[in-house]
Parts: sequence; C-alpha cells; structure tokens
Amino acid sequence: MTDALNRLSEEGVAIWLDDLSRERLNSGNLAELVQEKHVVGVTTNPTIFQKAIGGGSAAYDGQLTDLAVRGVTTDEAIRMITTSDVRDAADVLRPVYDASNGRDGRVSIEVDPRLAHQSAATVAEAKQLWWLVDRPNVLIKIPATLAGLPAISAVLGRGISVNVTLIFSLERYRAVIDAHLSGLEAAKAAGLDLSQIESVASFFVSRVDTEIDKRLDAAGTPEAKELRSKAALANARLAYRAYEEVYGSVDGTKPASARWAALEAAGAKPQRPLWASTGVKDPNLPDTLYVTELVAPGTVNTMPEATLDATDDHGAVTGDTITAHYADAEAVLAAVATAGVDYDDVVQLLEDEGVSKFEASWTELLETVTAALEAHRQN
Repeated sequence: MTDALNRLSEEGVAIWLDDLSRERLNSGNLAELVQEKHVVGVTTNPTIFQKAIGGGSAAYDGQLTDLAVRGVTTDEAIRMITTSDVRDAADVLRPVYDASNGRDGRVSIEVDPRLAHQSAATVAEAKQLWWLVDRPNVLIKIPATLAGLPAISAVLGRGISVNVTLIFSLERYRAVIDAHLSGLEAAKAAGLDLSQIESVASFFVSRVDTEIDKRLDAAGTPEAKELRSKAALANARLAYRAYEEVYGSVDGTKPASARWAALEAAGAKPQRPLWASTGVKDPNLPDTLYVTELVAPGTVNTMPEATLDATDDHGAVTGDTITAHYADAEAVLAAVATAGVDYDDVVQLLEDEGVSKFEASWTELLETVTAALEAHRQN
C-alpha cells in the first residue's frame, strides 16, 4: 500500500474501483488491488459492462455457450453474465465487508437504464437484481431521476442497499437525502434491521467541469476564463455541506438533524457521499485533481484504474480539502452564474446525457450479446 492511498484511507475516504471485468476477476487483479492499493469497493455501470463483454474477451465464452444452448433471451443472458461478475466480485470483497461491519466491501450493479423514468419498474428490477446476486454486500444502483426518487425510498424500505447514481445538482442531492431518510423510516416501520441497510449517493464531478468550462469558454471574458475547472469542486464541496447539515459531521462538532438522529438511534448508517466521474477529462489539469481536492471523512471516491494509479504514483494527500472551502465554493458558483452560465440548465443536461449514454451502452451491449449468442448457437 502506498503512502498516498494509505493517507487517503486514514483521512476517512473509502477507495473504490470504478471498473469490473471477468478478466480482472480471473487473473486475480481485483484481489491484488484490494491487497496492495487499499481498494475496498467496486462500482459498475452499463458502459463498463459493454467494454468488458464487448471487448472480445474469451473469458465469457463458456457462459455464452451455455446460455446459447439454453436458448435464453438476450436480456436474460446479460443479466446472468453481469450478476455473475458482480457476485464473484462481492465474494472477493467479502473479507472487507466483514472487517468493516458492512460499511465497505461493496459492489454495485445498476438497474436497466431504460427504466430510468419508470418508478415501479425500477423497484421491480432492483428486487430482481438483489435476489439474483444474492450477496449481502451488493448495492443496487438507481439513478436520481425524478422517477428514481420514490423508487429509491421504496427499495430501501424493503431492506435493499442502494447506490444512488447520476447526481449532478445540489437540489437533487437534497432530494436524494430525503429519499434515503424516507426509505429508512419505512424500513423501521416494517421492523427491519436498519444497521444492515447501506447507501451511498454518487455525486458526479468531472462532467460538471466539462460542460461548464465549455460555456465559460464561449463567454470569452477574462473573468470567465479564471473560473475554468473550479465549478465541479465547488459543487461537490457544497454537496458535502448539505450532507453535514442532515447527518452531522463525522467528528460530532456539527449536530445531525432531529430526523436523522432518530434513525441513527435505531441503528441506521448515514448515506455517504460518493465522488463519481473522478477521471480528469481536461489534459491540462492534474490527473489526481478530483481525488486530492475532495478529501473529507465519511466519503467514497470511486476511481477508474488510471486515476487510482496516478494517485498511487504521485497523489499529494494533505488532509481535509472540503470543509474549509464552503464560502469559496459558494463564491465560485455565484461567479459562474454572473458569467452567464445557467447552473440549472447544465445539471439537467448532464442528467439527461447521463441516462442517454447508459442507454446507448446498454443498446450496444444488447447487440453484442445477441451476436455472440447467435455465433455460439451456430458452433
């Protein structure tokens, strides 16, 4: 374990890997990252699975042959393949789960992105995935769309652990927190053990800079230029402030809301902010920017392997880089608005694009698996 990754963990940041493939599992690479680079969780999404399965890996051939012989549908084949990988990853991470009392050692799998605007179907899909993976350390990913919010509460209320994904705006993040509390209150009323329900809220980072910087460049003023690559960090830091306002600070200096205090007394765990989309898109920026500048206790940072390696190699972790910067963050977002960038329009566009990108990856995955099944039937 390197000094940077060790220091990051000591500061209360859980390091999760934003990737999964059967090759990574079969080669022992995931186990190695857990052992040597302090990885304590894994996140997946439709794009990751499309890359893994559609990349021509022979690791899936045996299962594809069996599925083809059985004559299963493409949708069923995808579910069997992806839940198999997630189940195996959950087994690799089970010792971490046990050692952390269920806090980490988690592996996420996302509901079908085509259901992003369908509440009831999302709940049904989440229940099915929970049953299929059949591991206590799985997290079911549900997008924070308007239709996703009641689904989040309903799924948590059934005792299913949830990773809320595709959060871009502070307003929507507050709604996600409310959905988390509502779900736990329903679970409590149903007599469920709240200590067994885990949740994270995936707040996306780099995509915010990508879109806002494009609009700042279009503004073309010196003031706009000065604001480049500052909005995403400001947005995420203010999200952490919203987290503290409800759940209290990890060190206990900031009190929790009365609503959360009642749930915590019943055994509930806070919904940790998870920094997602932490790979830097702009080559002019430090490649560890969205790791070293988003350090605070009780958070998760899910990194692509390149970002993990960069942090391992030259990341400078200097302690909490969030809580002292709330006023600066407010000033940055105010200046962005003054420069003519419509924050509400940006975050809605990013949510719409996020859903569309995952739908496109899912469609591509459907085509890939359909072709693979047909090829294996012919063989």
